[in-house]
Amino acid sequence: MCATAMRSFAQWDHHPQAKALVRTPPVSLIRIGDAPKRLPTEDPSRPLDDIRVLDLSRVLAGPVAGRTLAAYGADVLLVTSPNLPALPVIDIDTSLGKRTTQLDLRQHSDKEILRGLCKESDVFLQAYRPGGLNDKGFGTHELAKLRPGIICANLTAWGWDGPWKDRRGFDSLVQTATGFNVAEDEAYRDFCKLERHVTPKPFPLQALDHAAGYLLAYGINAALCKSMTEGGSWEVRVSLAAVGQWVRSLGRLSPEEAFGKGRPFPQPLDSEVVALSTDWPQDNSDTTARLGVHEITAIKHAAILSKTPAKEGRYSQAPMVLNAHPPSWLS
Repeated sequence: MCATAMRSFAQWDHHPQAKALVRTPPVSLIRIGDAPKRLPTEDPSRPLDDIRVLDLSRVLAGPVAGRTLAAYGADVLLVTSPNLPALPVIDIDTSLGKRTTQLDLRQHSDKEILRGLCKESDVFLQAYRPGGLNDKGFGTHELAKLRPGIICANLTAWGWDGPWKDRRGFDSLVQTATGFNVAEDEAYRDFCKLERHVTPKPFPLQALDHAAGYLLAYGINAALCKSMTEGGSWEVRVSLAAVGQWVRSLGRLSPEEAFGKGRPFPQPLDSEVVALSTDWPQDNSDTTARLGVHEITAIKHAAILSKTPAKEGRYSQAPMVLNAHPPSWLS
């Protein structure tokens, strides 16, 4: 079970785990092995053309990173376990632009399939519990030996140092432990002129997950650049706790600005949302063809690149399910 005590910012700042993170940036790059310099793709139509990404992540932060890489040209293969529950509403959104397959790493044959995919991959993105994939033979240093030049992108809840480094965790838990829920509640009660009686008030969305996902994608791009200019295998490290620390450092709105002047959440059919959305066709794989033809409308990517636009909407595909494709690369 994942659980933690709710703390204020002051209480968290005195915690040993917080002290272990004081000098930790939201994104870290570490060289983990030697390899020749990566050759850039000639005349790419998008920044990440010819980059192969294995995405072994679930729910939000890791999948958001993989979706971002897919939008800018990468061949992203989302690999999930048939033994874990699907989260259809989230899975459909975060798998946009990817291909999806399932492997059971408790089976030797499926482990060998994954090993084969790793040997031909450029990026291995994972967000399982600390050490979880090490036990299966897919730890960072094992991957660097298996595929010299690989980028290993790892996401954890609490970071790589301190007494909580091996703990599981997720966005809401990190918000609670690190003081955000208390701070939000205190600000809201001040705005409403209510008596101070602390109850947890979470962010209106999973802000740490989304921020961590985009920072992870940024780190992967930076590591790919490093591999072209310096060579080597690289690890990208992002933790929800370090991202929270960075978010906190950006400052806060006053209660009046946040709760008094803040706009209500837009609704899906609001004109502003419609203008920023695009329609995605369902991928036409053998698996999805049996499900009938569907379409999904989703918000466009925020970053607009004039020469290499995001691969989305009718220029891409939405797999809709977690086992839409065979475990293989496109080419």
